[in-house]
Amino acid sequence: MGRIFGIETEYGITIDGVDKMDVVEESMQLIRCYLQGDFVPLWDYQLENPRKDVRGFEVDELLNDTDEKVHLQQDRQRKIPFKELKSDLIIYNGARFYNDHTHPEYSTGECTGLFELVAQDKAGERIVNICAERRTAAIEAGEVRVYKNNTDFEGHSYGCHENYLMAREVPFDRIVSGLLPFFATRQIFAGAGKVGEERGDRAPIYQLSQRSEFFEVIASVDTMHKRPLINTRDEPHADSERWRRLHVIVGDANMSEFATALKVGTTALIVDMIEADRLPDFRLRDPIAALRNVAKDQTYQWLVEVEGQPNQLVPSVDIQRAYLALAQEDYAGRDDETDWVLRSWEDTLDALEADPMSLVGTLDWVTKKYLIDSFCDEESLSWDNPDHLFWMQSQDLEYHNVDQTLGLYYLLEAQGQFVRLVDDGKVAKAMAEPPERTRAYFRGRSLEKFSEEVKSINWDRIVFGLNGRHESIDLKPMVDSDLAQQCNVALDASATVAQLIDELKKIENHPVVT
Repeated sequence: MGRIFGIETEYGITIDGVDKMDVVEESMQLIRCYLQGDFVPLWDYQLENPRKDVRGFEVDELLNDTDEKVHLQQDRQRKIPFKELKSDLIIYNGARFYNDHTHPEYSTGECTGLFELVAQDKAGERIVNICAERRTAAIEAGEVRVYKNNTDFEGHSYGCHENYLMAREVPFDRIVSGLLPFFATRQIFAGAGKVGEERGDRAPIYQLSQRSEFFEVIASVDTMHKRPLINTRDEPHADSERWRRLHVIVGDANMSEFATALKVGTTALIVDMIEADRLPDFRLRDPIAALRNVAKDQTYQWLVEVEGQPNQLVPSVDIQRAYLALAQEDYAGRDDETDWVLRSWEDTLDALEADPMSLVGTLDWVTKKYLIDSFCDEESLSWDNPDHLFWMQSQDLEYHNVDQTLGLYYLLEAQGQFVRLVDDGKVAKAMAEPPERTRAYFRGRSLEKFSEEVKSINWDRIVFGLNGRHESIDLKPMVDSDLAQQCNVALDASATVAQLIDELKKIENHPVVT
């Protein structure tokens, strides 16, 4: 689609059959199960600064919720070096796999193709599950279970973050005004669905989204406390004078390939529209309330309050159609993936308006609701009974189980009841091979070919050891796909690091740092 994007997923982890577990320890050990040999941390943290705000300042510290502070204090008492604790891995497919305090997190390599990203995201599920199986075999009791969801139903939420490279020159206010109406309403097709409410009245309802009730402010650099609709963290992982990274934390983790593709594809088009200053004129009266109300609306009208309109209550479908209409005018026929997004977006909105339940096997929240309703009918469960609600939440959780033999999503997929966009062969390939024509390819293949010489690595650079000195490769310019491809060709043609450095230096505007 002509834009670099990626997905970071924090997975829920538990051990069935044990009374107590150390989630930090288990997350760390799960990641180490990817490797068969000794763990060697290579991730370079020197270039990371999560406290830098895109609005031009740096905060003194990031805010953490109470539980996170407890875990951080426990981390200090472990006396484990920070790098060891994070257990950071770069995988040959260009992804990053690490311990994010209480969750194993899988970050896909950078992609430029939408279906390519879906395959890479699904590859993450498979890799995490393999590690869970290995960890189960290594422990004395219990079975490790991993869930691609966003809540433990006890008030704790963990994220699925999207990243989009976009032009630095775009005014921040335009980004905010363009994204708020879209984010508040895209959950009608991107939500993963959730049984119950964890904040406020704790009503026994079915929500569209797992994350919506956890957001409290419009814009902030934080991600764990007072979560913002617009995250302002300024880590572009590219030339900061030309680029910014739109770090989206407001979405759910999707099991459905279709929902993932539609979520990312539509958002990528909105970024195009923001850069072009072509946006519908909607201003939400209260974006936080709109996000929560849409998720909780049991009538499926999904009305939001807007300013400056004759009718101040507007259906979410209408707001999405306004974005869609402009995208169709400007981008129809641009490329096959864009046309797929535009067509699927329109078809999905039509179905949501006519009969949401017609999207069983397509959207996560709809399919999960169908499963929960069927479960309630079979077991004579009532939403007004707290004990029954617990069993419904158990079914909710199992929908997200990444074990293909146990997860309810995978049960339906095996029965051919879910829309597939990538087959198992493409997912298997994505487990080992990085996205082509990207710097993720350079990162993953460098590690595969020259692992002994790689001294450190991160999104921005690779440092090789060569004849007693260090050679640093700046990955930031490789957001340009043509440059990335030239570097990738040089990498494939090189038998040694020394040859690679020589070949890279022949490229105009080469990334070798001297």
